[in-house]
Amino acid sequence: MASCQKSAEMSATPGVKQESFGKMPDGQEVGIFTLTNKNGLKARVTEFGAILVSMETPDVSGKMADLTHGYDTLEGWLANTSYFGATIGRFGNRIKDGRFTLEGKEYKLVTNNDPGGIPCHLHGGLKGFDKAVWSGKPVADNSVEFTYVSKDGEEGYPGTLSVKVTYTLNDSNELIWEVIATTDATTILNIVHHTYWNLSGDPGTLINDHELMLNAPEFLPTNAGMIPTGVVTPVAGTPMDFTKSTVIGDRVDTDYEPLKFGAGYDHAWVLPKGEGVKLAARLKDPKSGRVMEVSTNQPAVQFYGGNFIDGSIPGKNGVNYGKRTALCLETEGFPDAPNQPAFPSCVLRPGETYKHVLIHKFSAE
Repeated sequence: MASCQKSAEMSATPGVKQESFGKMPDGQEVGIFTLTNKNGLKARVTEFGAILVSMETPDVSGKMADLTHGYDTLEGWLANTSYFGATIGRFGNRIKDGRFTLEGKEYKLVTNNDPGGIPCHLHGGLKGFDKAVWSGKPVADNSVEFTYVSKDGEEGYPGTLSVKVTYTLNDSNELIWEVIATTDATTILNIVHHTYWNLSGDPGTLINDHELMLNAPEFLPTNAGMIPTGVVTPVAGTPMDFTKSTVIGDRVDTDYEPLKFGAGYDHAWVLPKGEGVKLAARLKDPKSGRVMEVSTNQPAVQFYGGNFIDGSIPGKNGVNYGKRTALCLETEGFPDAPNQPAFPSCVLRPGETYKHVLIHKFSAE
């Protein structure tokens, strides 16, 4: 990597650059920030949805490419229905029937997703955090901080929530996404990062040839509505076993009920218990040599294989993204945790602080 890093350094200006990304329909200005490290890696993040717009890294020969699905303009992101690059909240993933009970009171949320014809609440509702305009500013040496206040009752959730999301691109080639949140009333919370990755840098290729390791000996089977059954199941002997690096496409179409329900991989894998940040996943594209390691302090990672990308909406450079041309590795609390007492708690109370750390470390070999 030494030679490619040297060439990248010559063209890179480390630091944060702030520009206008356009205006919302109501005229509100939206900013975009470009973070560049000394090795020439480049991340672009925007105030709309606290979204990661692009992430450029070198392959084994030093060729730079954007590894993410998305759009060229703010107008494209406004029509984003796949949650490309987004910060998801208040509750990422699914909640059964859009209902939960908290401190003896039942809350009803919108049901905006219906896998298997069974309605549920998905990714915060009709106007989740991914569709809000955050307030962004550069902080520290190579970081951008976004803040947002979610008012009591927004999308049906209780409590006024104050949220801060910080993106940092350091010289160890790590993109760090960190969330801190506090509330003035008891609420539920599962803020999730939802970038779609294709390490080849060619968004027209499938990710089925990528090699994936998940540091997870168990996963959460679901019903036909993609709601966890509550059973934590060992991956050993199943197509869900990624404890050793495995080609994604080798078993994706296996005759196995969880894969049928998800039309492929779209499940939560259970990470080792314990405090602190731990390795969740390692992804490699054997052709480009690019490697991405994912670490987190969360109890699970949702691996979604891009099964429902249908090529109907043009993305960057006019590319129509097809099925399984990208994947998500969403570190998170357990799906439907508000309705399953045996799952790790997703409840946040006044005086407590929610903290979610997600690190993507890039290299090539």
